[in-house]
Amino acid sequence: MSYNQRKLQSKSGSIAAYSAMVYIVVIFFSILAIIPFWYMFMNATWDSFNVSSRFILWPNFKNPGQLFTNWKNLQERATFSFAVGFKNSFIISISTTILSTYFSALTAYGLTIYQFKGRKTLFTLIIGVMMVPTAVNITGFYRLMLAMGLLGTKWPLILPAIAAPSTVFFIKQFLDSAFSLEIVEAARIDGAGEFFTFNRICLPLMIPAIATQGIFAFLGSWNNFFAPSILLNRTENKTLPLMVAQLYGDRFVDYGMIYLGLSASIVPVIIVYVFMQRFIIQGVAAGGVKE
Repeated sequence: MSYNQRKLQSKSGSIAAYSAMVYIVVIFFSILAIIPFWYMFMNATWDSFNVSSRFILWPNFKNPGQLFTNWKNLQERATFSFAVGFKNSFIISISTTILSTYFSALTAYGLTIYQFKGRKTLFTLIIGVMMVPTAVNITGFYRLMLAMGLLGTKWPLILPAIAAPSTVFFIKQFLDSAFSLEIVEAARIDGAGEFFTFNRICLPLMIPAIATQGIFAFLGSWNNFFAPSILLNRTENKTLPLMVAQLYGDRFVDYGMIYLGLSASIVPVIIVYVFMQRFIIQGVAAGGVKE
């Protein structure tokens, strides 16, 4: 065997070993990410005594009916209604997703297409707003909603979605890297109006970025607990995570029932992510390629 052949064989072996190591690391961290969800789903099939007394990673084969018992106990709770919580979470999450993605796309489009004085300053201000945590302005926002008579309704959780600085930033970066200004110029020459150009020509080209941010907006709104716990004081408007959190209020805590409630609240999120995860990859890939 010649020197070049030995060198090539050694290089191939090194690549194979590196690939195997990468796969092992990925599998290991994937298992770490899955274990909490698996633990939650398995505990939903057991009674409170077994859940609180030992670590369980397998379903309840001895008493399969315990799952239905936990569900019955969950439905009997006065503060919990899966149908009402699901409806409220769905309405808020869908409305938030639509408003945040559309108006953020419109804002990013204006910052990219129009050359006006102060454009960079405005974009810097938007980035600066991203750094402000929700806990800082929640007191002022609470007082504003109270003065407007909107406290306890769904509107305080829906309307602020119009201003989503992180979504604007992501779509702006996407447009800078993967959008051709010649398309807008051609539409103007053909006599198209500005909103027609945006809605019918440019918006479909932003689908990868909009879909990516739409998934994040939906998941973030569905899992949001901090703002609803402060702004929603009416039982008929409470979201599913908020109702699940109230299951801990009694002296006796039924852990099996609580884990079932947690599982029920997270299943829609998993379904959305499974069916929409390809858009995340497409959006990130499209935004990272400069034409």
